Amino acid sequence: MRKIVNSTYVTLDGVIADPQLWSLEYFDADAGEFALEQLRRSDALLMGRKTYEGFATAWPGRSGDEFSDTMNKVAKHVASTTLTTPEWNNSSVLDGDLVTAVRELKSQPGKDILMYGYGPVARTLVQHGLLDELRLWIHPVIRGEGEQLFAAGVSGAFGGVETRTFASGSVVLILTDPKS
Repeated sequence: MRKIVNSTYVTLDGVIADPQLWSLEYFDADAGEFALEQLRRSDALLMGRKTYEGFATAWPGRSGDEFSDTMNKVAKHVASTTLTTPEWNNSSVLDGDLVTAVRELKSQPGKDILMYGYGPVARTLVQHGLLDELRLWIHPVIRGEGEQLFAAGVSGAFGGVETRTFASGSVVLILTDPKS
């Protein structure tokens, strides 16, 4: 069975909003290699509509490096009730119930399914025990405002914990679902 891996940038105070404003100076060569390796282990992306729209604006115009080329060629599965015709190549909208659709994706042969960002889709997957690994890229920054990582009313449990530290000061906390 395939794993769903979520990779999310977060500040020390739990903010996930607008990472382009506070994370870039901490993205060093080691972080780049780690990000590329997690993408190499994946053959699909899973995202909500907001993440999809942001990525579909940024990535199609990029090419000529392994990361950009892989982002543009992998399958993209979008959880949305409002998006009907995704235009970024190799994209499709999940049909029906999110939990049922994700269980079906996980049962198909293939590599990991990678998610970026921690919004409503990720929260739903955690609540239903469908998120296998959560990678929190913790940045040594305090924002003081913005959307928080964890929302009230959402709960879940993770078992194993690993860390990866970069010279820039960022740490990736890798949490695995105890059932995975």
